[in-house]
Amino acid sequence: MSTRPTLLDEEEARRLDAADPGHRELFHIPPADGGRHAEAAYFAGNSLGLQPRATRDELLADLADWQRLGVEGHLEAGRPWLPYHELLTEPAARLVGARPEETVVMNSLTVNLHLLMVSFYRPAGRRTRIVIEDSAFPSDSYAVRSQARFHGLDPDTAVVRLRPRPGESVLRTEDVLAFLEREGDTVALLLLGGVNYLTGELMDIPEITAAGRDAGAVVGWDLAHAAGNVPLQLHDWGVDFAAWCSYKYLNSGPGALAGVFVHRRHLADRTLPRLEGWWSTEPATRFLMAPVSAPPASADAWQVSNPPIFAMGPVRTSLELFDKVGMEALRARSVRLTGYLERLLDAVTPGRPLTVVTPRDPERRGCQLSLRIGRGSAAELARRLRHEHGVVTDAREPDIVRLAPVPLYSTYHDCWRAADALARTVAEDA
Repeated sequence: MSTRPTLLDEEEARRLDAADPGHRELFHIPPADGGRHAEAAYFAGNSLGLQPRATRDELLADLADWQRLGVEGHLEAGRPWLPYHELLTEPAARLVGARPEETVVMNSLTVNLHLLMVSFYRPAGRRTRIVIEDSAFPSDSYAVRSQARFHGLDPDTAVVRLRPRPGESVLRTEDVLAFLEREGDTVALLLLGGVNYLTGELMDIPEITAAGRDAGAVVGWDLAHAAGNVPLQLHDWGVDFAAWCSYKYLNSGPGALAGVFVHRRHLADRTLPRLEGWWSTEPATRFLMAPVSAPPASADAWQVSNPPIFAMGPVRTSLELFDKVGMEALRARSVRLTGYLERLLDAVTPGRPLTVVTPRDPERRGCQLSLRIGRGSAAELARRLRHEHGVVTDAREPDIVRLAPVPLYSTYHDCWRAADALARTVAEDA
């Protein structure tokens, strides 16, 4: 363990917090599990966001309606359950740059990707391939491989994994475009992560979307690490479909309900195959109990089941918070906060087996900075940071530690603590 004092200026961090305080007071901050500070310096919001203070009371109010009304709560609750999911539609649409009819909150992320691929992955002739990034989140990889098998294809040939250039850590936009120019006529579906979970790279969503559609492919995006992290304009960018979770930057709780976007040009297309259930039909016809669905010309047509009210409550609470603060303001603070953390890491990493692999250009990243560990275990380093210094990060084996200074609740002093803890924990090279 390095005991040499660092050159990092703690008072500068305090001054920056006074000038640019964020919204930490709206959240419960976990206690530190080590170190000299009472609260954790929490950098794992890219894995699980913190609990808004408003969540408990608002969830308890929904529970009280069930206690008081029983089944009548479907129509008589303070927030009636029958149309409850509609309370989430407009704020979710605003968050991702969509129109309300293009947006619905339902299910979990990978379930939604499967439901969307039922409609939008239609291999035929030469056009059978699904393109993902090589460092896609494993669930996405499993999902697309299983979709290929479902269509009778060999996933080892049907799924194309785009890799960074040798010696590089992130996938260049120009390499994605070059692949589409070269082999786009074989691609049925392009499905990339908007922000890569491992490296924190923000992909050029509008440019890649345009190139994919020009090549004749359907273009979908996994926005698990982008929604609530970076501004999005899914409708204007012409994205065919997208899905995202809401337990990371959207702070809606572990396993929280996810979101779906389907571009308006697809909504009235009755030729699209879909899996359907009771909630896929027009609300006005739902209680006619007809044997044949009458799906609406909206993303609601991709719903299947009765939505879980008590799971929707925390999502609604979170989306109201994003509406109040504003995504543009959050992004501006994110650029400042992440840039500050990067500057601190620049002072710590030289001479140590630590390398930031996230792009340095703020336009090519969200609020996550990923460190590659050149010696020892990433998991062991994350454990020591937490238990010795109260700094909560997360590890992605074998060698990545991720730090996400979330602009809603992270502070400049948190960033200082993280850099100081790295300097004291990771020994310099001999």
